[in-house]
Amino acid sequence: MGRLAGKIALITGSGTGIGRAAALRFANEGARVVISEINEAAGAAVADEIAGEGGEALFVRTDVTDESSVEASIRAATQRFGQLDILYNNAGGSTTSDGPVADAPIEEFWRAIRLDLYGTWLNCRFGIPALRAAGGGVIINTTSAVALTGTPGVDCYTAAKGAIASLTRSMALEYAKENIRVNAIAPGGTLSDRIRSRMDPNNPEVPVPGIRPHLFGFAEPDDIARAAVYLASDDSRKVCGHILSVDSGWTA
Repeated sequence: MGRLAGKIALITGSGTGIGRAAALRFANEGARVVISEINEAAGAAVADEIAGEGGEALFVRTDVTDESSVEASIRAATQRFGQLDILYNNAGGSTTSDGPVADAPIEEFWRAIRLDLYGTWLNCRFGIPALRAAGGGVIINTTSAVALTGTPGVDCYTAAKGAIASLTRSMALEYAKENIRVNAIAPGGTLSDRIRSRMDPNNPEVPVPGIRPHLFGFAEPDDIARAAVYLASDDSRKVCGHILSVDSGWTA
């Protein structure tokens, strides 16, 4: 029996990259998975892949920056499966438009805040009542290794991801009394399709220019997914308010 047997998990941004790996890994561990994804083709494909391997999944097209869309996705999850046990806020990401405070476009700042921070906040806002109704559960947020150290050149992204780390800690204290554990994962360089597309062909050891090497090499999406399974399962039942770095020693 898998570590997530009988659990209902909603994973945002689960059509590609880390989210897709997590959806497949959670299903393999026995969870029924809600694929919350804005890309219809990608989201439906992951749901079909899980079904093809004997699991159960529901794809719900979701824009994590839109209040009504997020509310509808949580409602769809509980209507289909009866409850929600795990909320994994994975959706987010940086772009090449980011930069130092004095140079980055103002619209890039709001893009990062809206997608990464507000998207996480909205899903928690509507997901917590569902977790509460189930008698408790788990929230996993996604911050970043670059938010835990001084990292020049990505000030929009680090602002959003740093806020998520702080939000995670305050929520952990707020909701522990309701049997809801809140933690976050801080990935380092991870070889998702998005990152691979930005690799320097002349220096394949550094997927994004300016990021220093990782001690054990860059992570694969499934490395992050395995950490998420740990935080979602009873293996981490005493872990709360923690930021789990999965960065191959980068922040060290």
